[in-house]
Amino acid sequence: MALTLAEGAKLSNDVLLEGVIETVIADSPVLQRLPFVEIVGNGLTYNRENAAATAAFFNVGDTWAESTPTFTQVTTALTILGGDADIDNYLARTRNNVQDLEAAVLQLKAKAVQQKFDDTFVNGDTAVDAKSFDGIDKLCVAGQTATMGTNGATLTLAKLDELVDLIRGGKPELLLVSRRTRRSLSALSRASGGIVEQDRDEFGRMVQYYDGVPVMVSDFVSDTKTVGTSTDCSTVYAVQFGEGAAVGLAGPGGLQIERVGSLETKDATRFRVKWYVALAVFNQLKIAKLVGVRP
Repeated sequence: MALTLAEGAKLSNDVLLEGVIETVIADSPVLQRLPFVEIVGNGLTYNRENAAATAAFFNVGDTWAESTPTFTQVTTALTILGGDADIDNYLARTRNNVQDLEAAVLQLKAKAVQQKFDDTFVNGDTAVDAKSFDGIDKLCVAGQTATMGTNGATLTLAKLDELVDLIRGGKPELLLVSRRTRRSLSALSRASGGIVEQDRDEFGRMVQYYDGVPVMVSDFVSDTKTVGTSTDCSTVYAVQFGEGAAVGLAGPGGLQIERVGSLETKDATRFRVKWYVALAVFNQLKIAKLVGVRP
């Protein structure tokens, strides 16, 4: 069963871990919604559908044609994401509340882990960093890519509709944009009489919705990509989550906090925030992108 980090945190009795998970999902629209499947082993091998089966009408006595879907076998390996955080023993002893100090330091480390995951979710490329995993920009195939033109162009609602329609089997559950693109979409909404709605999401935050799909900002969606002769282009990503779509993969226990212990070379205690994690896309029709979005 796939669970988001927020739901998984409810199953933990570790108060410190719950606080770290709250920190991780607080500013991440991806981790707030992305479900995770816990796997045993160092990776997952699964079949990704390439082409669907077909059907036809037949007359009595006709020879029936066989048609089955085709698949590509894909293996996604878990990566090791994390970092160490040292708690100075002097500060720990002289502070009134040791737990507050530990929590503060670990939350900062958790924030770094969250930002690295968010960056890799979008821009990950194992050809650049073999220790990481491929992100949605690389996993999105040509047939699932819409474009604003040879050299890019300013965003239009028609192109945004085209992007939404590239997702099959339901609407996307998230449109991921840069801050600049969100401003452009807000301007389009005002000019068109309010096509973009605002409402509170499940976390109580005010969120923009386009055609019922939440529009969320990621600081890791670049505004400086090159399309044709333009070097100021951004991308809009559409993603559908779930076990038949895009899911996170995690090792047993999910996100973990490990007490490494006292250090030999300095008066401090080390904690380790670690996460065996990856991204799997079971059906490439569940992710899409619109490239060449200019200011």
